[in-house]
Amino acid sequence: MILIINTSGNGLEFVLDGHHKIVQVEKQSVALPAEAELFVTECDAKWSDLTAIGVIVGPGSFTGIRMGIAYAKGLALGLNIPVVGINAFELYLTATPDAFVAIDSGRGDFFVASAQHAPCTMSIEEVETEQMKCPRTVGHKPFDLKLAPTIVANKIANNDIAPVVPMYLRPSYAEEAKNKNV
Repeated sequence: MILIINTSGNGLEFVLDGHHKIVQVEKQSVALPAEAELFVTECDAKWSDLTAIGVIVGPGSFTGIRMGIAYAKGLALGLNIPVVGINAFELYLTATPDAFVAIDSGRGDFFVASAQHAPCTMSIEEVETEQMKCPRTVGHKPFDLKLAPTIVANKIANNDIAPVVPMYLRPSYAEEAKNKNV
């Protein structure tokens, strides 16, 4: 069984063995361990049933992503199972391989990727031009986390397991402020 953890947005989201749960919480860091335990129990599973953990590495909430990765790595280490990073673009492009993915960053630009574009940021003007090269644009609606177990299983089968690190497509606010003051 592969547990999938998503902390890239405002809440918590889990997938395990065909079950899917979204939990709206005020403090992800406080709720994550208890909600993960509750979800695994609700799925009639035990931690020892897990064979891998997948975690969303971005793009998304800077703090949420780092917390989710740390939690997934801690669980995987304790259970002696692999932890596999998945980015949101993989989920969108698995569902719609010919799409242009444009996710509003909330900072006046977009996180984008497609079969022709490695993940990056683009201005709205660039998005308007580049999206025309693909038959459809996605990213304005949430990705389907239920696709993640298959992605994780394929990565494990293909020995495509890289160290799990956050996907940063731009500097953090703190890094930007530091660079302005240098």
